Amino acid sequence: MCGILAVLGIADHSQVKRSRIIELSRRLRHRGPDWSGLHHHQDCYLSHQRLAIVDPTSGDQPLYNEDKTVVVTVNGEIYNHKELREKLKSHKFKTASDCEVIAHLYEEHGEDFVNLLDGMFSFVLLDTRDNSFIAARDAIGITPLYIGWGPDGSTWFASEMKALSDDCERFMSFLPGHIYSSKNGGLRRWYNPPWYLEHTPSAPYEPLVLRKAFEKAVVKRLMTDVPFGVLLSGGLDSSLVASVASRYMADSEAACQWGSQLHTFCIGLKGSPDLGAAREVANYLGTRHHEFTFTVQEGIDALEEVIYHIETYDVTTIRASTPMFLMSRKIKSLGVKMVLSGEGADEIFGGYLYFHKAPNKEEFHQETCRKIKALHLYDCLRANKSTSAWGVEARVPFLDKEFINVAMGIDPEWKMIRPDLGRIEKWILRNAFDDEQNPYLPKHILYRQKEQFSDGVGYSWIDGLKDHANQQVTDSMLANASFVYPENTPTTKEGYHYRTIFERFFPKNPARSTVPGGPSVACSTAKAVEWDAAWSKNLDPSGRAALGVHVAAYEETKAASGSPSVNGSFE
Repeated sequence: MCGILAVLGIADHSQVKRSRIIELSRRLRHRGPDWSGLHHHQDCYLSHQRLAIVDPTSGDQPLYNEDKTVVVTVNGEIYNHKELREKLKSHKFKTASDCEVIAHLYEEHGEDFVNLLDGMFSFVLLDTRDNSFIAARDAIGITPLYIGWGPDGSTWFASEMKALSDDCERFMSFLPGHIYSSKNGGLRRWYNPPWYLEHTPSAPYEPLVLRKAFEKAVVKRLMTDVPFGVLLSGGLDSSLVASVASRYMADSEAACQWGSQLHTFCIGLKGSPDLGAAREVANYLGTRHHEFTFTVQEGIDALEEVIYHIETYDVTTIRASTPMFLMSRKIKSLGVKMVLSGEGADEIFGGYLYFHKAPNKEEFHQETCRKIKALHLYDCLRANKSTSAWGVEARVPFLDKEFINVAMGIDPEWKMIRPDLGRIEKWILRNAFDDEQNPYLPKHILYRQKEQFSDGVGYSWIDGLKDHANQQVTDSMLANASFVYPENTPTTKEGYHYRTIFERFFPKNPARSTVPGGPSVACSTAKAVEWDAAWSKNLDPSGRAALGVHVAAYEETKAASGSPSVNGSFE
């Protein structure tokens, strides 16, 4: 991942303002510690903090067209850049960077080229011939991007809120799958897949088609000129990523540089569910496995730094971001700059345990659509910013555009959780990789029950966070929360504690509005809470809040009092 900051239409062109933009860009240097770049043209500045993954020697940014009239600053990876170059043979490329194609595609197609890009990206492009500009964000919002407006009428774009929040009067999260055009004015959606309208699909379930689509998604993400690995929790999603990557590693270009043995990484409290499961998967696949542990106190000590980096006060995101943040630091210390991760499968296939209560396939499908549309506010934000805090890039194969189209086109009846037919959550994904002749994973791993990352690292992690918050926030503080925080009022002491930290770093109204709110149980949307009347009394984002579903569910009486205990059987 890289960090971009662009300021366009600025009134002050002085050296003081240039120095200020450089200073703000430095706030993103953790995302791109390898090089810094700045382009200034009249009243426009485009800056870049680079994490060199592809073409480390010559791919510094900003990037240009042949005569430097088109300038672009990009955060992301364009996986189909070689195919696109073949269609741009009349153009002269100056680097081997995957992102340089953007400048030349603009020359060929104007603003209507973004859908040609296969990858994760946020970019700002300046056409110096008329001082017009565009900005765009990838389909799902894997890479972060914010847009803001200065008091002098300038327009700002930044990879993280901290680079523009002090200097903009108003700012917000840039919508995924959208493009901003200074010529046409405002945002418009460039990503318009069939599933976006939430109509119930009817395509048949073909296991091999689903499998091949995912394998293709993983293989294209092996594009790298630096050491890499896979984040392996031992759950289904990350284990499938590791299995497919390991299977195709020997044939990849990366293997020529870094060897054919895949590196895998896991973190957890001592004795946590994830550590044991990940170790077993790593042994089965023959990876070079790196296992890290942390204590509850170490996680608590990192909370302020985590919230500063991930820029949210959402409880679930902070719970899961903290161990990922700690692990990323360890990974970077090993010289690794890129990792594959398993985000997105639960949203696409209805893998969260609350989907057990979906009343019918229509509501099941609509909820998956809602979850995918909101990924940029939750898991994508967590995966990107937790790793980028230490200059590590996370790639997510499940959020490949082609794979999503295949998976979201399947009749959702196949995704429904049907114990009477032996179908647990994400059964169609598990079944697609259940190959008796050439197994991808051990059976019990392939059919392991869903653990949210914040649960899987060790149940005492969440319990420890709640205990810590109880010591920081008094009953009277929580009782008056609606007066102190009238917008998105925290309803728990844990939420109140995180909000207090967030407000210290980001005190403006637009900042708090970038964080979603509303009731949730086990990571559901507010709409899905209506599926079970009991859930409204147990609004906790942990998977263990799915009463009657998780094998370690909170007892209802304990959950109601806010003191969870473990119930080891299905209800």
